[in-house]
Amino acid sequence: MLRTALRNLLAHKARQLMTVLAVCLGVAFVCGTLVFADSTAAAHRAAVSKNFTGIAVTVTAKEPPPGAPADPRTSVLDDTLARKLAEVPGVAAVRPSVDGSATFNAADGTPLRAGKPGANLAAAYVPGTDGKDDRYPLAEGRAPTNSGELAVDTGTAHAGHFHLGDTITLATDGPVMTKRLVGIVTTTESRVTAGGTLALFDKATAQELFASPGTYSGLDLSAAPGIAPSELAARVTDVLPADRAEATTGAARAAQQAVLVDTLTRGYEKLPLLFAGISLFIGSFLIVNTFTMLVTRRSREIALLRAIGASRRQVSRSVLLEALLVGLVASAAGFLVGLGIAAVLPDLLGTDGSTLPRGPLVIGPRSVVAALGVGVGVTVLAAWLPSRRAAKVAPVEAMRTAGQSPSASRSSQSSWFSRFSRSRIRGAAGLALLLLGVGWLVSLTGAKDASEENLQKAMLGCALLITALIMLAPLLAVPVIRLTGRLTGRLGITGHLARENALRDPRRTAATAATLMISTALVAGLAVIGHSTGRALDHQAAAGLGADYVISTRSTMTGIDPDAVRRVADTAAVATASAVTDSTLFTGGGVREISGVDPDTVNAVMKLDFVSGSAEGLGPGRIALSRTMAREHGLTTGSRLDARIGRSHEPEQYTVVGVYKDNPVARDVLGARTDVAKHSFLPDSVQRILVRTDGDAVSKTTERRLRTAVGNSPLLKVQDRAQLVREAAGTMSDLLNVMYGLLAIGLVTSALGIVNTLAMSVAERTREIGALRALGMDRAGIRRMIRVEAVTVAAFGTLLGLAGGLFAAWAVGSLANGAVEQYSLTLPWGTLLLTCLLSPTTAALAATLPAHRAAALSPLKAVAET
Repeated sequence: MLRTALRNLLAHKARQLMTVLAVCLGVAFVCGTLVFADSTAAAHRAAVSKNFTGIAVTVTAKEPPPGAPADPRTSVLDDTLARKLAEVPGVAAVRPSVDGSATFNAADGTPLRAGKPGANLAAAYVPGTDGKDDRYPLAEGRAPTNSGELAVDTGTAHAGHFHLGDTITLATDGPVMTKRLVGIVTTTESRVTAGGTLALFDKATAQELFASPGTYSGLDLSAAPGIAPSELAARVTDVLPADRAEATTGAARAAQQAVLVDTLTRGYEKLPLLFAGISLFIGSFLIVNTFTMLVTRRSREIALLRAIGASRRQVSRSVLLEALLVGLVASAAGFLVGLGIAAVLPDLLGTDGSTLPRGPLVIGPRSVVAALGVGVGVTVLAAWLPSRRAAKVAPVEAMRTAGQSPSASRSSQSSWFSRFSRSRIRGAAGLALLLLGVGWLVSLTGAKDASEENLQKAMLGCALLITALIMLAPLLAVPVIRLTGRLTGRLGITGHLARENALRDPRRTAATAATLMISTALVAGLAVIGHSTGRALDHQAAAGLGADYVISTRSTMTGIDPDAVRRVADTAAVATASAVTDSTLFTGGGVREISGVDPDTVNAVMKLDFVSGSAEGLGPGRIALSRTMAREHGLTTGSRLDARIGRSHEPEQYTVVGVYKDNPVARDVLGARTDVAKHSFLPDSVQRILVRTDGDAVSKTTERRLRTAVGNSPLLKVQDRAQLVREAAGTMSDLLNVMYGLLAIGLVTSALGIVNTLAMSVAERTREIGALRALGMDRAGIRRMIRVEAVTVAAFGTLLGLAGGLFAAWAVGSLANGAVEQYSLTLPWGTLLLTCLLSPTTAALAATLPAHRAAALSPLKAVAET
């Protein structure tokens, strides 16, 4: 039987090629993702290790007790401690470090790589006895020596178009500064090499900015020869103030960062693995269809094996062994393709100026095992049903005449009642699952909470719906294709024959269309939810905003200089500039956002729709609530609320002077800015400036004037309404990438399935096609018939997928409505139309080869074939 399986595989290698390609695609995604994740993690760890090269022990300040503020200016890490540590036996050298954050403006005045937490690094250049800092080797120029000088790394200089001697604009957590660029360095700091920026100051300037004179962020110690880091750490710990500083070995620090790196890199696996799972799931239908058709084609051969003594188990094992060999070949090919995917993924995932660390590909055992396990497992599992079907072939099948089709022979062997019963059982099971899935999804339409539990319920309901459609597809194929056949029938005899060919074996048609159905359902559902959510976010970004510009901070840890509000108000074309202080309101029922505004100007910059009361009543001890918050707390105008704002410790009583319709600009609560600012975590700070211009003064010129008014600070954003909408729309980019990726996978796999199905169908209908040629149908007619058949099958799968995807999107939309305000179901007609056009177009292209092969058949040879 092993020789039989090998012979069958070699004899039908062309037909198995499509199966190999489908499995290869899924295995490539799995293998490529795992190799990429292992390689990226290893490269991250290597970069982290370089950061601690030569460092035996690092001394850092201890975290303050819970609730106590962290103030770097009270650090115990000062020059006195550095000299004391230098005298510890085994310490070869002590190198202090001062770390912080600084954001640049590029040469064109725009913020450089701003808004990425932890990516805008700043440090002190601390030269050793040789006048150099080994952590930052100089590539050009010299080190900064005074408060007016600065050095940057090569990546920052390139991205910002900086050159030696340029005046650089930057900010830390306060006003804008200008420094002269005197040096360009190289660095192995992983956060910088991954797309961050680096600013280097002289030691005194860095201490003034990020600590206090004479204090540091950390002290790095190198060990004398023969001294183990752990031993040195123990000696250092003995001389440290136990409650204020701690010593950690460089290896331990590297291990801590490596754990963090592993956690971060796991996120890179999710999207490619999603594609892999979908690809393998869709590809499994191609495998089932291929082996089913091969078993049907080899019915006489299998019956002959049974007649000469082969048992059912041996026949079944022969088919499974053939699937095993196909899986091994596909796994090997997928593994090689996966290595190529792993090599290009860093470029695809490193966007927005960031790059992932580079290193050699790491091929671990899990990648190899996953490639073999997934490829072989999916192929053998998908071939299990066809193998059982092969085992049921009776020896008498070997007596089938040459002109009798396998299906006809089977019909003569099996009773009509038996087949009808199986069809009824399948239909009943599919209908039961359909009703269960529909009922499950409809039950979620009343839910407004996008909790993890509800999302899991929605996924289960969608899975039940897809499974039901797959089971019902053979039964739905006949009415749907007869309906669409009215269009193809207008093409004449070729259209009529194409429809009848598609209806000849509904199960085969359904299996071929299943790949398109699944991918279309996923794409349609995601497209509708993504489009509706995007529209809601777009509307929400500018809804309730009466101002033309919003000036805001990039970080919650910084505020806007109050003097900047006056400069903005004095800017040409500005009618109103209203400062907003954002903070947190703590009530007995939870945590809410409160916006401190000026009651005199708030109506000019916010579109507030009050249900009761008004903004004029705002003042000390008086607040206005959004309708949602008022409803949740059972409050109305005139009610009193005990709450505390920001850093205040004791609650105060506030009087509700108004209730307004939910407004994303006003947020949950409105209060007087004087009231909110005094309790804010950043006292007397401003988080937003809402700017109303004179008439239609929204222009690049006005934007430049406003940036100048706030000092061209890279820590601030100046956005008009259109920019706010685009920023909100950008949050949907990941979902769109997933959607188009799933569509591409579905189309590729569907094309492989259509090629395989039509190629085998042409082989089965050789005599029939020969007869058509003999009766006068030309080659073009044969080709058109095959293509129309492919388009008919694709249209069936697309229509079924659209129906399922749109219904699921409608049902799940209620959860999105609970997560995104102002969500309403809107159809992305362009995307849906594109999907409807791509599916039949892909099918027509996929049918080119089988159609050409069918047209090339000689009428005499085809009719005479046995």
